Amino acid sequence: MAISAAAVVALSTAGVGMAAARVASAAAAGCQVAYTVTNQWSGGFGANVSVTNLGDPINGWKLTWTFPAGQAITQLWNGSYTQSGAQVTVANVDYNGTIPSGGSTGFGFNGSWNGSNPVPSSFALNGVTCTGDVSTPTPPVTPPPSSNQPCDIYATGGTPCVAAHSTTRALYASYNGPLYQVRRASDNTTRDIGVLSAGGGANAAAQDSFCAGTTCLITIIYDQSGRNNRLTQAPPGGFPGPAPGGYDNLANATKAPTTVYGGKAYGVYVDPGVGYRNNTTNGIAKGDQPEGMYAIFDGTHYNGGCCFDYGNAETNSRDNGNGTMEAIYFGNIKVWGYGAGNGPWIMADLENGLFSGVNQKYNANDPSISHRYLTAIIKGEPNHWSIRGGNAQSGGVSTFYNGPRPNVAGYNPMKKEGAIILGIGGDNSHGAAGTFYEGVMTSGYPSDATENAVQANIVAAGYR
Repeated sequence: MAISAAAVVALSTAGVGMAAARVASAAAAGCQVAYTVTNQWSGGFGANVSVTNLGDPINGWKLTWTFPAGQAITQLWNGSYTQSGAQVTVANVDYNGTIPSGGSTGFGFNGSWNGSNPVPSSFALNGVTCTGDVSTPTPPVTPPPSSNQPCDIYATGGTPCVAAHSTTRALYASYNGPLYQVRRASDNTTRDIGVLSAGGGANAAAQDSFCAGTTCLITIIYDQSGRNNRLTQAPPGGFPGPAPGGYDNLANATKAPTTVYGGKAYGVYVDPGVGYRNNTTNGIAKGDQPEGMYAIFDGTHYNGGCCFDYGNAETNSRDNGNGTMEAIYFGNIKVWGYGAGNGPWIMADLENGLFSGVNQKYNANDPSISHRYLTAIIKGEPNHWSIRGGNAQSGGVSTFYNGPRPNVAGYNPMKKEGAIILGIGGDNSHGAAGTFYEGVMTSGYPSDATENAVQANIVAAGYR
């Protein structure tokens, strides 16, 4: 028997402010969602979702909700989705990312249910729960103390950053340069996007103005360490990319909107085929030299493709054998290794293996982890390495593995080559999906205490 049900859930985004006093006002925001069950049958249903923007124009959106009774999306159109347990995130596609003030967009999906199919009670747009009114912007969050940004903390701990990448904020208190560069489709011109003030958040308004009415791609992610270890479009390697000349695609600059220090920013949204790389670096660990790295990811955006990585890789974009990589991996592929539950997991890509601990395949102490904003840490030194992780919005980080190198030939000693990759595997495998906000690589093996202090700084940045 077909059943028709409808629910209109009102929501308004909390204010999106800027992280510097010189910005006089923040964007007004608000929206309303209509969630309509259009058809229902034994074990399945169809639904339409309409989003009306009541505030200032939006360029790039994500709608999130929690299914109350274990429902699951099986097919969705006019958007892209991820689901982890009951948590659902739907993001725009290229043709419906802009919603003008007073305008609407929508998508539809088919889903499954068992027992009951109640309507979700609350929705959030771009990470903030809404009420149906245009909200008064909240005051910007004050950036952390001037001596206490992540790379300042690592330096104090004796393990300085040798690469520092972020499209959302400065990773040094003194940094006042560009974070990333965008190129717009309308005339192929480029613009560097910097910070609002030294040590502060990204000047997303500069990107919005430059990219208004056209599509922008992220062409460069600058290195804040001063070593020029910037990330650019990945070249072909063991696998050719989908772009001309076998290069990988560049990320759409507006597909990962976020908030940091109370102000708007954008992450790097990696669709399969997107990849960034630097094969000629300065100061990155080689051989068995010690290093550490962390990254902030969207823990709800992942897949089972190979391989969503950030870290140390081969300098010729090819598989050069066991131990020639040391990078953070995030996703739920189980071909090479896995942890507890169904994933996703933080693992180490050490080439020819994704490792969740000392064993080649299964390690029970590496948990499934899917915080909306996720802190992921990998660090290694001679015959010793560690996996750590936690919620980038609250609390500390936990240690999931701390011990010797994997019990497989070729990983002790390591043979790291010192390239840097983002969103791809060491041989340019580019089937992965994920979202990156910030990350660093260090010289030396950081202490847990140093990483705990970095995590406190990340939480204070107020990602949402």
